[in-house]
Amino acid sequence: QVQVVESGGGLVQPGGSLRLSCTTSGLDLNYYAVGWFRQAPGKEREAISCIGNTNGYLYYAGSVKGRFTISFDKAKNTVYLEMNSLKAEDTAVYYCASAQAGYGCYAQTSVWRDYNQWGQGTQVTVSP
Repeated sequence: QVQVVESGGGLVQPGGSLRLSCTTSGLDLNYYAVGWFRQAPGKEREAISCIGNTNGYLYYAGSVKGRFTISFDKAKNTVYLEMNSLKAEDTAVYYCASAQAGYGCYAQTSVWRDYNQWGQGTQVTVSP
C-alpha cells in the first residue's frame, strides 16, 4: 500500500525557517510529480509548489516565490520544501501529494486534482 508521509512541521517565529520532508513507501518519486499544498483554517487549499520529476517543471505560488525552495533527493527518494522568511500568514497544515508522470505539475500551475496520493499533513505555525 502506498503511503505518503510529511514531516518537519512545527512552531517557528516570524522570519524563521523550516524544512519539510515528503517521503513515500511504494513509489519511486523519480517517476512522479510531487506537490506541496497548504490549508489554513477557513481557507481553501492552496497549491504552493511542485516538482515534476519527469517533465522537469518547477512551480511556486506567488505567495511563496523567493522564500520557499522545493528539491528532490534521489538517493533518499524524498522531496523537501525549504521555507525561509516565514510569515504569520504561512501558518497552515502542509500536505504533500504525488501525481503520475506528466500530470499535476506544470510551469505555471499545480493542479491538485491530478494528485492521487496524499499525506496526512504537518502543521506549520508561525508565531512570536
